[in-house]
Amino acid sequence: MPKLPSPFPPLPAPFFYFLLTLMPFLVISQPLADQTQTILLTIKQQWGNPPQLSSWSTSSPPCSWPEITCTGGAVTGLNLKNYDITEPIPPSLCDLKNLTVLDLSYNYFPGNFPTVLYNCSSLRYLDLSQNNFVGPIPSDVNRLSSSLRYIDVGANNFSGDIPPAIGGLPELRFLKLYQNLFNGSFPAEIGNLSNLEHLSMPYNPLTPAKIPPEFGNLKKLTYLWITFANLIGEIPANFSGLSSLEHLDLSCNDLEGPIPKALFQLKNLSVVYLYKNRLSGGIPTPIESLNLIEIDLSNNNLSGSISEDFGKLQQLQLLNLYFNQFTGEIPASIGLLPALKNFRVFSNQLNGTLPPEMGLHSNLEAFEVCDNLFTGALPENLCFGRRLKGLVAFSNNLAGEVPKSLTNCVTLRTIQLYDNNFSGEIPAGIYTLFNLSSLMMSNNSFTGNLPSELAWNLSRLEISDNKFSGQIPSAVSSWVRLVVFMASNNQLSGEIPAGLTNLPQLITLNLAGNSLTGDFPTTILSWENLNTLNLSRNRLSGPIPAVIGTLPDLLNLDLSENRFAGQIPAELGRLRLTTLNLSSNQLSGQIPRPFDNLAYDTSFLNNPNLCATTPIPNVRFCSSKTRKLNDLSPKIFVLILVFAVLLFFFTALLTFFMVRDYRRKKLKRNLAAWKLTSFQRFNFTKANILAGLTENNLIGSGGSGKIYRVAVNNFGDYVAVKKIWTKGKLDNNLEKEFSAEVDILGTIRHCNIVKLLCCISSEDSKLLVYEYMENQSLDKWLHVKKKREIDPARRVALDWPKRLEIAIGAAQGLCYMHHDCTPRIVHRDVKSSNILLDSKFKARMADFGLAKILAKRDELNTMSVVAGSFGYMAPEYAYTTKVNEKIDVYSFGVVLLELVTGREANDGDEHTSLAEWAWRRHREGNPVIDALDEYIKEPLNLEEKTRVFNIGLTCTSTIPSSRPSMKEVLQMLHRIGPVEGSEVKKVGTEYDAAPLLASANKYLSSYTRSKKVADDDGDYVV
Repeated sequence: MPKLPSPFPPLPAPFFYFLLTLMPFLVISQPLADQTQTILLTIKQQWGNPPQLSSWSTSSPPCSWPEITCTGGAVTGLNLKNYDITEPIPPSLCDLKNLTVLDLSYNYFPGNFPTVLYNCSSLRYLDLSQNNFVGPIPSDVNRLSSSLRYIDVGANNFSGDIPPAIGGLPELRFLKLYQNLFNGSFPAEIGNLSNLEHLSMPYNPLTPAKIPPEFGNLKKLTYLWITFANLIGEIPANFSGLSSLEHLDLSCNDLEGPIPKALFQLKNLSVVYLYKNRLSGGIPTPIESLNLIEIDLSNNNLSGSISEDFGKLQQLQLLNLYFNQFTGEIPASIGLLPALKNFRVFSNQLNGTLPPEMGLHSNLEAFEVCDNLFTGALPENLCFGRRLKGLVAFSNNLAGEVPKSLTNCVTLRTIQLYDNNFSGEIPAGIYTLFNLSSLMMSNNSFTGNLPSELAWNLSRLEISDNKFSGQIPSAVSSWVRLVVFMASNNQLSGEIPAGLTNLPQLITLNLAGNSLTGDFPTTILSWENLNTLNLSRNRLSGPIPAVIGTLPDLLNLDLSENRFAGQIPAELGRLRLTTLNLSSNQLSGQIPRPFDNLAYDTSFLNNPNLCATTPIPNVRFCSSKTRKLNDLSPKIFVLILVFAVLLFFFTALLTFFMVRDYRRKKLKRNLAAWKLTSFQRFNFTKANILAGLTENNLIGSGGSGKIYRVAVNNFGDYVAVKKIWTKGKLDNNLEKEFSAEVDILGTIRHCNIVKLLCCISSEDSKLLVYEYMENQSLDKWLHVKKKREIDPARRVALDWPKRLEIAIGAAQGLCYMHHDCTPRIVHRDVKSSNILLDSKFKARMADFGLAKILAKRDELNTMSVVAGSFGYMAPEYAYTTKVNEKIDVYSFGVVLLELVTGREANDGDEHTSLAEWAWRRHREGNPVIDALDEYIKEPLNLEEKTRVFNIGLTCTSTIPSSRPSMKEVLQMLHRIGPVEGSEVKKVGTEYDAAPLLASANKYLSSYTRSKKVADDDGDYVV
């Protein structure tokens, strides 16, 4: 989606010039200057003497104070933006008779609309946005200064009607009413504002209404933005009267009918956003607005062909026509547009060949034509400008080979060509494109071998249903970023290399329907996250390795139609499997007890030598002899185990004293090489810490090192020690992670952020020492891996009030990072395993190794490496390197969904994440109670659970601008249930999530796995 205009633009330069020349130089008497100072100091006192106004004192004149603007010695401007003021606006403010500019935005002003400002007779600029004002706009709002030119009341809690009196401010140029709770009507009298240049009133749950035809009288209007405002009916034909209009955004409403022909004949029009409506008919022609830069007509019911007139728009950069009913071919002239960057026509009924010169004449960035009826080959020069990020052309009838020119397209992040008729070999250079993160080529006729090397950041490789052959390369162990590997129904042969089990991030592995042979590797090195393992329909043999039963996250296991022999390992019974299929093998013996029931009646078919102790169809009943043998084997195993333990004990005892003396000498010798840097007060030494770094104290590992629990005294006090790296050459990435964590946590003081006590470093090792959290991570409480039944202790410990308290605590920590830190902080890896819990289950944000300080509040920060965790990453973060707080908001939304549903972040279903799964349920109207975690399934507090679920949905909108800020999220959670003793104050009126959820819901109403929704920066989301 094109970037939405900021609702907070800087003041126009001509307006500043006007203010500076407004008044002649005046000589103000000393008594008048003293009176002005008295007024301002009284105002400061009435506001509780905010520390930000420390410069306001009797020791200096008001015109020298940074918040004050003077003209001719008189106060004409007052800028108090973002000063955290919580008290009402005092009437004495209007005693500043020459006050022309008043900016009170980004504060916490409470109460109703400040009618005290009616007395500010010289006011021309008024900004009340981003506060806590409530109630209706007064019906006599026209009593404001008749010279008022700019008013911004956006992002408050105003409700009711927008009063007709707003049309009684004749000099008004800018009217901003965005993101409130207006739930009544908006007046046709706005059309009386003959000088109006800017009108924005999006994100309001207004009563459904048509656009007043009087709006067509706004001949000076250049900017019109009314999204998510429940507009209905047709776009007025007299919009042709908007002769100065440059920017039109009526997206995400319920408009219907044809697009007025006159709309595309407005000479100055440069941006048209009408997406997410129910507009019908064709695109009107001729198109005479040759200044058009961006056109988004997506998600409507438009039909007919794509007009040849689009080829005339030499300045056109974005053309979004997706989710419509367009037919016919794409005009060849579109491929000649010199400025085109984003071209999205997916999910229509277009046919014919793609314009052969597409990309040759422009710097194309996004090319998305999937889900149509296109034939022929891909254009050869799509990446001619070396800017292409996304090539998405799946579900067509395209044929031929993949253009070799794409091997030079280093900017590509995703290639999705599945469900077509492509053939030949995939050019080798495509596999290693530097920025490539997903390659999806299934259901074609590609041939060749698998590559030995993949792009460093490739997380998704899908090549099923093709004709790939040869062996899986032994270098597969280098594919360490791979999350999904699907290569089923090919002609792969040979053995499964052991290196395939060394992929730490792998979640889905599907190699079914090939010709793989040999034994399955008996050692699994790094499959801690594996969720789905499908090796069916191969020729694998030997026993089923018992080590598969140790995979903590495995839910789906299919080894059917192979040649596996021997007994089914009892260790498989430890798994919490959703699906199990071991049919059509050569297995024997008794089915393990956890599977010996009718729930697995189709899991063991066609294994003649298997038997069960309970009646299972098509499985024979075990004889008494078989049962005795099976009963005996565990006893033998226990005897062997006892003997081994005794032998180990005596050996360990023998070596203990020698090892202890050696370690003491070594520690004493090396202690001087360690440097300790403290950030908090503590009662231990570096010797205590170094002595505790033993395997017995190891409690976990993070992305960059091991974590130990170390006792620091004899009173049961512990600290957590994170060892960033071990001996060897220092890695630059780890060095950056270490520096980031130390720089951030060393200065943070907040009750919901884990305390960094000290740093201990040497030349080859660095240690971070934190306060120890007795209950470890939220992840370990939410996601019990090995228990099929409900644990009563967990039900009590993590009941609903406790979950809500954890959500609020974590939100407070993130809110502090985003809004109260200087500079602000983006965590970049928010997830349940990075939310730690103390002995009272109070939440602390942890693991800032990926955090990034944003030095400039109004700029996005660009990261050279995409980091984060699968299932928690915001969609735009996977395909762009632009970073802001909204990626943390998305991840926190996933955590909220985890708290409510008990599911893991990547546990939607076979093809979706938790966020996608939750949105689909919401879109289908399924009740939230059916999605609740089994531990909180009872109807008690159902409304609270539903609201947290909805806040999670709002936070996980695929459109960053639809997500609330963490301050807004915290206000919404406080409204559900504030936590006693919270350090974050609740100011003003309670915040309502409904408008934001409605906004996000409209964006995602058509969201599916295979469809795209554009984000703020024109990048695409899978």
